[in-house]
Amino acid sequence: MNLDAEIEACIPRLRRYARVLLGGHHASADDLVQDTLERAWRKIHFWRWGSDLRPWLFGIMHNLHVDQSRRGQISTQSLDDTEFEASVPPSQDDMLVIQNLQDALRHLHEDQRTVVLLVAVEQLSYQDVARTLGIPLGTVMSRLSRGRTRLRALMEDCPQTSGQTSGQISGQASPVAISMKIIK
Repeated sequence: MNLDAEIEACIPRLRRYARVLLGGHHASADDLVQDTLERAWRKIHFWRWGSDLRPWLFGIMHNLHVDQSRRGQISTQSLDDTEFEASVPPSQDDMLVIQNLQDALRHLHEDQRTVVLLVAVEQLSYQDVARTLGIPLGTVMSRLSRGRTRLRALMEDCPQTSGQTSGQISGQASPVAISMKIIK
C-alpha cells in the first residue's frame, strides 16, 4: 500500500476521534482532521518509514488539539446542509445508551478520556498510545484503569434501557456492546 492510501485509510478513525475529543462538534472536528493531515504532509520527513502511521497521525492530532485548546479556538459554523447519518438508524434504547456513554465520557478527566478512546475505540496498543501522547507506558495503563473504573461508575448511575443489552444490530456491533468494550 502506498503512503497516500495509508493516510487516506486513517481519515475515518481520525474523524471519529476528533469528534469525540471535541464533544461532537462536526465542523471543528473536520477542521482538526484537516489541520492534522496538512501538518502530516508538511512533516512527513519526520515519520519513520516502515513504522505504523496511525500513532504518528494521532500524535499530531493530539498535539494540535492541545495547542488549540491553550490558545482558544475561533468559532466556526458548518456550511454542510446535511449531518452524518447512520446507515441503520439506532433504536431509542440504543440512542439512550449512546447518549449516556457520551455524557459519561465528557465527565472523565481529559487525560483519562484520551487514553480510553485511543485504546478502546481506535484500538491502539498501549505502547502506541504512550508514544503518541509522549508519556510512559505505566501512565497509560494507570489512566486507562482509572478511566474505565470511573466510566463504569458513571454508566451504573445511568438509567437502564429495556431493550437489547449486547450483541449485534443488523450485522453491526450494537452501541451497548461498544460501550461495554470501552468500560471493560
